Amino acid sequence: MTETSPSGTYTPAQHGAMRKAGSCGMPMPGIVIKFLNVDDGSGYVPLGERGEICIKGPNVMKGYWNKPDATAEVTTADGYLRTGDVGYMDEDGFIFIVDRTKDMLLCSGFNVYPRVLEEAIYKYPAVEEVAVIGIRDEYRGQSPKAFIKLKADAKPFKLEELQAFLKDKLGKHEMVQALEIRAELPKTAVGKLSKKELYDEEERAARTQA
Repeated sequence: MTETSPSGTYTPAQHGAMRKAGSCGMPMPGIVIKFLNVDDGSGYVPLGERGEICIKGPNVMKGYWNKPDATAEVTTADGYLRTGDVGYMDEDGFIFIVDRTKDMLLCSGFNVYPRVLEEAIYKYPAVEEVAVIGIRDEYRGQSPKAFIKLKADAKPFKLEELQAFLKDKLGKHEMVQALEIRAELPKTAVGKLSKKELYDEEERAARTQA
């Protein structure tokens, strides 16, 4: 992050050092990382539990130039920078990022992380790209909807087929409740999948139906 000038974690490079696939490493020397409760931000969660990654150290910015309100939004009362990433630390000190706080869904009172769903959906043989967002649900608050681009020559499939495939990979509160297959998915200028356009489309559709 630019705000951490620019690193906060590292993977040990020594020969024979422990490494873990999918981890962004462990805190760099002099860096302290804690995990803020994502439900209400009232405190830090214990080791192993998911929370917003917060970082403190000599390399962390003091604030945004002449923007005290913006600075207050990304800092805690005890001086930690809120990264906006949701993650956890395992018993060996390795950190794993699971999603962004702004992408997190609240389904029937449960926190649901789209990245977890996307990783499970990518295991479906016909899927080339997938983006999961939250859509309005009068009963659950939000429900996950998957937008999928198929691999070349792959046959389209129905929501029920995807749900059956995901049954042993996701919890009931995480299960995809809507599916849309598209020829292409929106991307940013640098080629990353973009969910903003999908959220905007769903919002417009919801207003039209209302």
